[in-house]
Amino acid sequence: MLVDSHAHLLSLEDPVDAVSRAAAEGIGKIISIGTGLESSNATVELSRKYKGVYVSVGIHPHSASDFSEEVMGELGGMLEDPKVVAVGETGLDYHYMNSPREDQIRSFEAHMELARRHSLPFVVHVRDADEDLLSMLRGTDFGTKPGVIHCFSGDYQTAKKYLDLGFYISFSGIVTFKRAEEVRDAAAKIPIERLLYETDSPYLAPVPERGKPNEPRNVVYVARLISQLRGLSFEEFTSIVFENVTELFPKVSKDKDGLI
Repeated sequence: MLVDSHAHLLSLEDPVDAVSRAAAEGIGKIISIGTGLESSNATVELSRKYKGVYVSVGIHPHSASDFSEEVMGELGGMLEDPKVVAVGETGLDYHYMNSPREDQIRSFEAHMELARRHSLPFVVHVRDADEDLLSMLRGTDFGTKPGVIHCFSGDYQTAKKYLDLGFYISFSGIVTFKRAEEVRDAAAKIPIERLLYETDSPYLAPVPERGKPNEPRNVVYVARLISQLRGLSFEEFTSIVFENVTELFPKVSKDKDGLI
């Protein structure tokens, strides 16, 4: 069963049609990611329409200046919902710096604590900020499966630093890009039991859909390329990753009845 472990359904032009197209391609689970209080609430509501759509709630680092204890309290109230499987998307982004560094750090710390209190994994965005992020993660105790570094775009040595802290690594359409040799090398080398794949829809459409809005059905291209890198059949590889998803996100059902 194919799983899109990170998509932004509410950012798609027509989420309902996109879910239907994904189901037709054999995608059985989608984890749709909130990027703020409003989108998190709306994504939880959308998930109730589909048995295979799950949610992570949080404040994206681009919007970290919106962080407040009140907002975090409202996000915390969503975590009891059976469809909410993780905290985030959170993290650090020093490339665009849409929020000041200090706001991003404060927000990330609060998300980590929220995840720890509720015994949930957290979904991490990092760009041009690995040193600070790793420094914040080291010495913390989140158990053996703290979360996932989503849309990984670094090399194997960087991936290994996160793996050593217990994190899973998720690969997006970037792995199909012509100049992404280091990302493909990491996808080929990391322990397969720590590997996920995603679309990050509507961004980063994989080859051969480059230049178009991305959507969950395109996760098949990411999965197919990584299965080839690993020397595994498509069926064996996607079965392993399905198990990985349900290990990291225990609230995701292991049933294989489909998305809709």
